[in-house]
Amino acid sequence: MSTSHTSDTNPFRQPRAVWAVAFACVISFMGIGLVDPILPALSAKLKASPSQVELLFTSYLVVTAVAMLLTGFVSSRIGAKRTLVVGLVLIVVFSALAGSAGTISGIVGFRAGWGLGNALFIATSLAVIVGSASGGFAGAIILYETALGIGIAIGPLLGGELGAITWRGPFFGVTVLMAIALVATVVLVQPTPRPAARTSIAAPIKALRHRGLLTMGLTALCYNWGFFTVLGYAPFPMHLGAHQLGYVFTGWGVFVAIFAIFGAPWLQARLGIARALYLNLALFAVDVLVIAVFTTSRTVLIIAVIVAGVFIGVNNTITTQAVMTVSPAERPVASAAYGFVRFIGGGLAPFAAGQLAEHTNVHVPFYIGAAAIVVGIVVLATGHRLLGEAERAQAAEAGQGAGDGDRLEQEALAEELGSSG
Repeated sequence: MSTSHTSDTNPFRQPRAVWAVAFACVISFMGIGLVDPILPALSAKLKASPSQVELLFTSYLVVTAVAMLLTGFVSSRIGAKRTLVVGLVLIVVFSALAGSAGTISGIVGFRAGWGLGNALFIATSLAVIVGSASGGFAGAIILYETALGIGIAIGPLLGGELGAITWRGPFFGVTVLMAIALVATVVLVQPTPRPAARTSIAAPIKALRHRGLLTMGLTALCYNWGFFTVLGYAPFPMHLGAHQLGYVFTGWGVFVAIFAIFGAPWLQARLGIARALYLNLALFAVDVLVIAVFTTSRTVLIIAVIVAGVFIGVNNTITTQAVMTVSPAERPVASAAYGFVRFIGGGLAPFAAGQLAEHTNVHVPFYIGAAAIVVGIVVLATGHRLLGEAERAQAAEAGQGAGDGDRLEQEALAEELGSSG
């Protein structure tokens, strides 16, 4: 069987509706790192401790995690497009309210509402892109991870630039951009038919009974503990202004994007899913350990934080594809179940980091983060055989996509020869 089609398929040649959703994904993912450059400023302006400021991450991500359980229930009743629109509307409203708040508790509360909209949008957008994109499943995941990487890269830069003017700027910036994404989604995305069977609220929890999905989720929880410890708490020991923090985390985000798009497929092709993840997580644990040891060295801290983007980018792409193929559950349900477990780790880690630093010293949160990643490797190893099954499923799907591509090319050639004769 020819593989030329696979290699020639361009994941960036997509329908307009896919680009509209991808653009909205970029803006949505900007919200993750957007507040990073203004965390110290918020702490100073609103007279809040670092752990109180870290609640911006906790409320946002924990609500996102819990709301993931509702995404299938909602989208199977009102359709994917309406779910996207509801999620975007919530993000627009609550990001504007967060920018208008005058207390840290107000911002934390509005970030929770933002997280609800984010959950409805993220889980549904992945399903829409996978279902609508040309180039097959792998191409759709690459496009989705590209949007994630670009959003994570631009978020800190925009947050730093707007945050240097006022700490309210990043929140209002998201409001404007998400409003544009909302209009694009309403205009360009066609209404999707409702599924024949409605998804129950319990479906994602039931899906976690599958050992492979639970293993991947728990691994991601541990990994996200280390990830969001770095993302959420590292700005404080750097002692930089909003502009400088924006540049640091933009460099980090650029590495996330590059290695999500190019590094992860290359590494997986050569090592396979299991060994690629083991190696990547081990190197990430070492990187976080370096941050823990040299937390008070600004130069080492900045370099190690930027380098962390390499491992985050690789992990995001490989695990997203693995989760979609390791479980027999429908992909939207598997995505919701996985998101629920992993975002719990991401939500709790920044607040815990602030508490640990206040009660011990600035190094301890990062030591805990590195240890959590190592625990994740151990958890992942318990599902080694299931990772092999996921890899075979991906290979079979890629082979089927290549076969379909060859058939279409042959039909087009036959039609051309017939018309010329």
